[in-house]
Amino acid sequence: MALPKLDTPTHTLEQPSTGEKIKYRPFLVKEQKTLMMAQESDSADEIREALANLISNCTFQKIDPYSVPLFDIEFFFLRIRGKSVGEKIDLSLLCPDDNETRVNKSINLEEIGVNMKVGHTNEVKITEDIKMIMRYPTLNDMDVSFSELNSEDIFSMIKRCVFEIHDGEKIYNRVDISDSELDEFIENMTGEKFAEVMEFFDTMPKVQHSVEVTNPKTKKKGEVILEGLQSFFD
Repeated sequence: MALPKLDTPTHTLEQPSTGEKIKYRPFLVKEQKTLMMAQESDSADEIREALANLISNCTFQKIDPYSVPLFDIEFFFLRIRGKSVGEKIDLSLLCPDDNETRVNKSINLEEIGVNMKVGHTNEVKITEDIKMIMRYPTLNDMDVSFSELNSEDIFSMIKRCVFEIHDGEKIYNRVDISDSELDEFIENMTGEKFAEVMEFFDTMPKVQHSVEVTNPKTKKKGEVILEGLQSFFD
């Protein structure tokens, strides 16, 4: 006699980058197992693939995990995780006033959203006629943290995130621009314009949550900013 099939509930959320309503379901034990095995392997490629498969499966293939912005993927994962194993997580947070005392905090994943900064744009004006159109980092860039990048890595990330270059009516697509041409283009920018390119990354949408903590030793209050998936599961 065949065992009964288990029904899986579905939910709906709004994709941060597009505003589109997307149906999703909790992840299944087999998907959770695959993700846990990938995490234990400590392989960035395996973790990326497991996360991509989980997002694709749980959104009924409506989300292409390798083409949407990384902040979409992080937001979807937190929501899927909340519906799968619980919306509350317990974290040990470092008090910012002494950087040594930790306090335990319970975080509701449903309260975590994508921080969209006012005035942010993916267009960088280089001259009156020339501008760069940038794309947001994707899942393929998830192993890169801007806080840990050296100068070579920064140039590499910028090149990866160039989508188009406009020169008046002419549009140059990234796939048609050689690496050497793009290197020369970026290296000939003024420091002011390069800083504006970096501002794109500094102000781009991020999964972010602010938590107020009180140091039990000093009694001082402080704010801890959680940003990116690792912050919510360390």
